[in-house]
Amino acid sequence: MASPATAQLPLVHPQPASRIPNSAVTAPISIVAASPSVKSTFAAFSIRNYRYFTIAHFIAVIALWMQRIAQDWIVLQLSGSVTAVGITVALQFAPTLLLGPWGGVLADRFSKRALLMIAQSAAALLAALMAVLALTGTLQVWHVYLVALVLGLVTVVDQPARQVFVNELVGPVHLRNAISINSSIFQLGGMIGPAVAGVMLVAVGGGWAFAANAVACVFTVTMLAVMRSSELIRSTPAPRSKGMLAEGARYLMRKPAILFSTIMAGFVAVFAMSLPVVMAAFADHVFDAGAGGYGLLNTLVAVGALIGALASTRRKELRLRSVVISAGCYGLSLAVAAFMPSMWSFGAVMVVAGFACLLFLTGANQLVQISTNMQIRGRVMSLYIMVLIGGQAVGGLLTGWLAEAIGPHAALLIAGGVPVLAAVAVGLILARRGELLLKVNLRRPGRLLEIRHR
Repeated sequence: MASPATAQLPLVHPQPASRIPNSAVTAPISIVAASPSVKSTFAAFSIRNYRYFTIAHFIAVIALWMQRIAQDWIVLQLSGSVTAVGITVALQFAPTLLLGPWGGVLADRFSKRALLMIAQSAAALLAALMAVLALTGTLQVWHVYLVALVLGLVTVVDQPARQVFVNELVGPVHLRNAISINSSIFQLGGMIGPAVAGVMLVAVGGGWAFAANAVACVFTVTMLAVMRSSELIRSTPAPRSKGMLAEGARYLMRKPAILFSTIMAGFVAVFAMSLPVVMAAFADHVFDAGAGGYGLLNTLVAVGALIGALASTRRKELRLRSVVISAGCYGLSLAVAAFMPSMWSFGAVMVVAGFACLLFLTGANQLVQISTNMQIRGRVMSLYIMVLIGGQAVGGLLTGWLAEAIGPHAALLIAGGVPVLAAVAVGLILARRGELLLKVNLRRPGRLLEIRHR
């Protein structure tokens, strides 16, 4: 039975966008009936299948971060080029940019559980291949490029299925809570993984990080296999028809809450989500902190992100305004970090950046999912993921090139400044549409400037 604190989800099965006025689809969405209790913060854990999923997710995230840090550092050491690190990121995310919507069609038409098992099995084989090459001393940069590209193809299938599968695990009542918990787990793994990877790179080399990820992928497949099928809340598969992708795109374009969340995700993804590329440059070229320092900086980002993810589980309402503001705050924190004189002050700002980034990511993800009908959610989410992950394919190349061409400080300033400008522009657009009100109150200095929903 749903707890009182999570019982209200008015837009889990929304009307078609054509029947909803603009003000309704961008207004605050009430996601709880009262102030959340500590118990309700982890309400989704009451579901057995979701506990299995979360355990596997936690282990997999730690191993994935270990592989990501090891991969980026090994490429930097083999090539001596930050641009090469950016190319690796671009190759891993490019398939989502090009093929992402087709992953959403698969998620709407076929078993999400089966798709995840296939994708994770493929990821295990790729990680095992990288481990063998690294541990035998035969790994070359082109090997990493090729595996990154194939892993990107796996992500095309994995990500939309994973996003929609959460609803089958917990149902609509606990969906918002499960999304926030998943983000918290991802960031907790992001704290542990980079730290372990930093120690491992120094002590035994990066090859064991790939081996650990291979084992974690196998464990995920096992957890998916032992779930109770009878307890899954299955959605009716969408029938095959012409124009399925176009239907998803039209749905996204008609709903401002989804559209503007996706637009902000695009700006953040292209300019600000390739942060590990810039941090590799800062750790190696600016602070001379080596692999351990690189792992530490990633861990500090994850500390802030974990706090942000946990804070998102306490959120009473979903607002488009909040999504836009948190994206702007994330960009602002990166711009401020560009002026920090030491690694410790830089790291402190990275904690703030991680916090703001996760408030944005969880808010946008929740708003897009809860505002979308289940029958089309896979396609809409795949478009959102295409922008969010695919944008990093462009961003990886751009950030790596900027870091080498104009220096890490200027590259980070641009990475933060563009999302700030985008947030301001979207805010002005919403204000002109009559959906946001900017109010200056000279009589109340503590609330001099307010941004309100009409």
